[in-house]
Order: sequence, then structure tokens, then C-alpha cells
Amino acid sequence: MTLKVPLDLRPMEAKLVAALPDEPGWRFEPKWDGFRCLAFKDGSDVQLQSKSGKPLTRYFPEMAAALAELPITCFVLDGELTISVDGKLSFDALQARLHPAASRVEKLSRETPAQFIVFDCLAGEDGKSLVGQPLSARRMALKTIALRFKGADAISLSPGTEDRKAAEDWLAQSGGALDGVVAKRLDEAYQPGERAMLKVKQLRSADCVVGGFRYEKDSEFVASLLLGLYDDAGLLNHVGFTSMISDAERPNLTRRLEALAGPPGFTGKAPGGPSRWTTDRSAQWSPLRPELVVEVRYDQVTGTRFRHGTRLLRWRPDKAPAQCTMEQLQPEAAPAEVIAAIG
Repeated sequence: MTLKVPLDLRPMEAKLVAALPDEPGWRFEPKWDGFRCLAFKDGSDVQLQSKSGKPLTRYFPEMAAALAELPITCFVLDGELTISVDGKLSFDALQARLHPAASRVEKLSRETPAQFIVFDCLAGEDGKSLVGQPLSARRMALKTIALRFKGADAISLSPGTEDRKAAEDWLAQSGGALDGVVAKRLDEAYQPGERAMLKVKQLRSADCVVGGFRYEKDSEFVASLLLGLYDDAGLLNHVGFTSMISDAERPNLTRRLEALAGPPGFTGKAPGGPSRWTTDRSAQWSPLRPELVVEVRYDQVTGTRFRHGTRLLRWRPDKAPAQCTMEQLQPEAAPAEVIAAIG
């Protein structure tokens, strides 16, 4: 039996919105923080493909093996690859898999095995495409295939609900255990590569010390504030940045920061040079005395830092810098804990 789904298929994506839809006909599912993955199985051949269309099979050999062992001849499954370390989802562990050395990948696959959380079915056991079918039909096919997951601990079926109130409760009660919620129309076909789903992200806030700042390129004004949190040893570690500063406030803020310029700045992990966070801005940064505190909003944590830039909510003159500790960061829990939290 041969799959009748092209290998260059692109996953359907989601558009960020402020609130979940409030009319009937939607299904809500957890938003998992991992690597989006399409899994193709045709006989004994298994191919894993990333959201961008790049092959992932060699980086997750244990998952390819687990899918190959399932008693199903054909399928195309859409889901998320995740890795849990010490009970928490670890994006760093996922990124570590993208290593050129096969021996290194093999070692990591044994030490930190991946999980595949499946939420859509694009081809069933007969190999025929389900892309043109509504989600309700694809979900029925997925449930049939999921019956064969028994005994394969690395593969699980993502939970979901058609109850908007329940999905809102997930966001309100799960704390750092959930990255967000995705909404999908039950009557819509799969739309490869299109932002045809909706997502609401779980946004958290943290009070951070401003341990330094960067100037705008070719400018005398501040471009971004460098944020720090204290660890148990009392060291101020760089955890991210915020550049949400209006042009109108840059001159006064720059003068305020320059008045505090000087050591110690960050006493633990310090900002590095150019990175994905520094595009056309200068890689140089100026340390500050740890006196200013800001509250910022963040979405995801990778290791001990904010993965993306944060939104500046307000200044906190009422907050002592020493109160700004790493305990505020809320990394995502492992999938089993998330399911328990929303169940």
C-alpha cells in the first residue's frame, strides 16, 4: 500500500488572536511548545518532517523507530515533538538534537528521548489523503489510529474539547504548565501552509532588574533594556530584553539610564555579542547599577531566559531589586502534567 499524500506537504498554522472564538463549531486543544512535525509512514519507511519542510528523521531516531513499530501500515500524522527534562519541557534539549554528528544524536536520543503528541491525521491506514476532509472526520480517523498507540509510551493523542469555557479555564488555571490554546474549525478541511487555525498564548509577567542597556545603532538613544533576575547565590543573571520603548520617551529614559551607568551590571550570566536577539542593533551594552525594576510580559522560557523579546508593562519603583528572583519564571511542565492540569 502506498501513501497518496505528497511529502512536500506543509503543516497548517495558526494566527495569534487575543481571545478564543465564542461561537459553536470550534475544537480547542493545548498549544504544545516543541517542534512541529509531520510523520509519514509507508510500510517500513518512516519520514519525519519539520514545519519548514526539512527532514527531522536523523535527529530523532528513537521516534522514527517507535512509529515504525506501530502495527499500522500507512499514515500521515500531524503533531509536536517534545522533550521533557526533570519534569519540564525543554526547548534547549530539542535544539541540541540538531547536531551534525550522528553519534551525538544517538547518545541524546537515549538520554533524553522525545515524545510525539499527535493532534491531526492527514492520511489513514489505507494511505488515502484526508486533507480535504473536515476536522471532525480527520479526528475520527486519528482516534482509530490512536488505538494502536497502546504500549508506545513515546506517542500520545493530544486532548481537546469543544467547550470554550473549559479551554479558557486551561489558560486561567494552568500557570506555567501550558503555552496556550489552539482553536480549529470542526467543519473545515486541512489547509497546508495557511494560518487557518487560531491561537491564544499563555502570557505571564515577571519583575526584572534593568542590569544594562543597548543604544540604537547610529543613535545616542536607548534601543533596549537588558533584564536580569537574581539566583539563589545572589548573582544577577541576564534573562532577556525589552525594546518596547516609544520614541517619545527614549530621550528622557536615556538620560535616566546614563545617570546609573557603571558596574556591577550583571554579576552572573551576562549578555553576549551578536545573536538572534541583536539584529541591526549594536552588540555593545552598557552596565547599570541594579536600581531600576520593570514588569515585563513574556510568553516562553528556554532554560533560564525568555526565548523572545518581552513587552514592557510598567516601571516598579515600589519593588526592591533583590525581590526579582528566578523563581518567577514558569517553564512549561511535561506533557503528562499538562494533561493532568487541564483534565
